[in-house]
Amino acid sequence: MTLLRDPLLNKGTAFTEAERETLGLRGLLPPCVLTMETQAQRVLTNLRTLPTDLEKYVALNALHDRNEALFFRVVVDNIDEIQPIIYTPTVGLACQKYGLIFQRPRGMFISSRDRGQIAEILKNWPYPARLIVVTDGERILGLGDLGANGMGIPVGKLSLYSACAGVHPELCLPIVLDVGTNNEELLNDPYYIGLRERRLTGEAYDSFVDEFMQAARKTFPGVLIQFEDFANHSAFKLLHKYRDEACVFNDDIQGTAAVALAGLFSGLRISGGKLRDQRILFLGAGEAATGIADLVVSAMIAEGATEAEALRRNWLGD
Repeated sequence: MTLLRDPLLNKGTAFTEAERETLGLRGLLPPCVLTMETQAQRVLTNLRTLPTDLEKYVALNALHDRNEALFFRVVVDNIDEIQPIIYTPTVGLACQKYGLIFQRPRGMFISSRDRGQIAEILKNWPYPARLIVVTDGERILGLGDLGANGMGIPVGKLSLYSACAGVHPELCLPIVLDVGTNNEELLNDPYYIGLRERRLTGEAYDSFVDEFMQAARKTFPGVLIQFEDFANHSAFKLLHKYRDEACVFNDDIQGTAAVALAGLFSGLRISGGKLRDQRILFLGAGEAATGIADLVVSAMIAEGATEAEALRRNWLGD
């Protein structure tokens, strides 16, 4: 029964006759052996009958919780159909409704009440994490402060890393740093899963994050820590504070910027011209827009522009 309840090892009705005999599974499964392909088709058949993307998200989440091999088979083979459900745009709505649709905890929830004990808490994680995606939930997508409900983002992002980049799920650890929320609607929501208190700020916040960073690196030596969906005032500060001492990455600032710059270079190969001669207008000045602008300036300088010239060619407007 333990094997069937472990999503990393469970194969459901795909266990062969020999495996059932060896692993003591006889009688615990229906006698028919179904291939993973047949199981995947059954999942899709059921999924496509559901009326809303949120219901499909819940169904896929439940599959993820009981049979990861089958979950990733469905995702990989149907990425165009499944990606918008397990990540953007559906994950935004899922985070807003996270307390209502919550079924089983995934990842780790570390709250400000755990100060002084974070290293001990991280030891409760049973797998050798090599990649942590962590958020404090203050700026989830364009939806604002969702507090602990932001867990849907690290879970979804790591699912894509496994499905699209082949990172083994056992090495992935989603984490929410629950430092409270300033979202009145959540504070009054009877189903909210996080701390019902205002956000930690200032020195108290900085020392809490620092304790987490030290504990994570000690517990999981060499781990890559990705900051995800922090508010601007925290995101840039944390990236600059830790980038020279730890293996850290901010997808909103750095990852989006790399992809956007690649797109500009690809477009210029078709249209002609140099990046240093372009003028670029950004809608907004959030993490993504600011990160892209910073990287574009660096690329323009690499092409021979001065910093002043490069800055004049990048405009951010509301």
